[in-house]
Amino acid sequence: MTTRDFVISRRGALKLGLGATAAVALTATGCGSGGGAGGAKNADGKVELRLTWWGNDTRNANTAKLVEAYQKANPNVVIKPESGEWASYWDKLATQVAANDAPDIIQMDEKYIREYGGRGALLDLAKNGLDTSKFAPGTVKPGESKDGLMGINAGVNAPVILANPKVFKAAGVDLPDDKTWTWDDFKRIAVEITRKSPKGTYGSTSPMANDATLSGFLRQRGKALFTEDSLGFEAADAQAFYDWIMELQKAKAIPSPDEVAEDDGKSLDQSSFAIGKAGFGWVWSNQLNAYDAASGEDIKILRYPSQTGKAADAKLWYKASMFWSASSRTKNAEEVVKFINWLSNSVDAGAIQTTERGVPPNLDVREKIADKLTKSDKKTIAFIEAIEPELGDTPLPPPVGAGNFPDIQKRYGQDVIFGRSSSADAAKKLIDEVKGNISSAS
Repeated sequence: MTTRDFVISRRGALKLGLGATAAVALTATGCGSGGGAGGAKNADGKVELRLTWWGNDTRNANTAKLVEAYQKANPNVVIKPESGEWASYWDKLATQVAANDAPDIIQMDEKYIREYGGRGALLDLAKNGLDTSKFAPGTVKPGESKDGLMGINAGVNAPVILANPKVFKAAGVDLPDDKTWTWDDFKRIAVEITRKSPKGTYGSTSPMANDATLSGFLRQRGKALFTEDSLGFEAADAQAFYDWIMELQKAKAIPSPDEVAEDDGKSLDQSSFAIGKAGFGWVWSNQLNAYDAASGEDIKILRYPSQTGKAADAKLWYKASMFWSASSRTKNAEEVVKFINWLSNSVDAGAIQTTERGVPPNLDVREKIADKLTKSDKKTIAFIEAIEPELGDTPLPPPVGAGNFPDIQKRYGQDVIFGRSSSADAAKKLIDEVKGNISSAS
């Protein structure tokens, strides 16, 4: 299949993570009925490009500034922004792709890049001239596949635990030393915060729905989330993870199931961690900026605990925070790649983005924007550089068919914490469903 031949079926759209509601919409619009992917010229002859991303208030504001700056420097281009929330972003994108109406420039995630790239929905950026000559070693590879460069790394990221010092101070609990703390320390501290805080404030948010937490949990036990073409762990490993969540819940280190479910539906700035109702939060390093802004606090960034109390045994890893990808159906590939090239290599763009989408992978940009960085940016870069000697292997991205793994992990996790399923049954169903999805996608 060539990129120009790309047509996605309804079944294929469902495999891309399309939910039931969007599937109905897809059926109504007529899958693969044509219509193009935007990128048309306006009546005044200007090139029109559509840009889509998921984010938060901070990222939305940054992206608006990026668009404004690019259009000012390139008056022949009009960029139409299409922002969204993570929860609805992938259903919407799958619907657009299935209807041959994909935006020209797409903010892409590691979970789905092999799905979309492998099905011919994304443009080979390398073949179309994207410059990656100034990128740090190893930061381009995450976007590569046998089909080419399906997305360029928008920022270097790492899984972290954030700590709200206001919550710790109010509870009279000391912040941990993240170079030596263990999982037992994490539980002990979280329980102590809950016990010494007002009702409704907990030691930690729940790590149950965070696939990075499960990945870290597995890596410290010699396993991995994924192999090249399947899962890298067994049902017994998933059961152990769910049992650990239940242990935290029973100890009141984390909120009740109802409170966890309610928190999952909130925006970042209204989340329990941002409003000071939790001491620890499980996130990615690039989110520090947004949590600093939302909380008004000097949030601390911490390594994951380890089983041994040695930082290197936490087996952290660098991840592309997200990618800039392009639709294979764009009618303006040259202008699209020019814009992505500017996002990736321009000091002007780097000065606007700083670290909100992760630490710039372009080393020249990183160096030249140093005087533009905020305190939050500097904390993030210092953390990313500090953990470099401690990093474990880079995890493999999900194979085709496993892009919606986090949703499945979360669904069976909810069955466990609400008492609808034992951890053993939930773990077996998790494995069976994901392996079934991978098998049917191959």
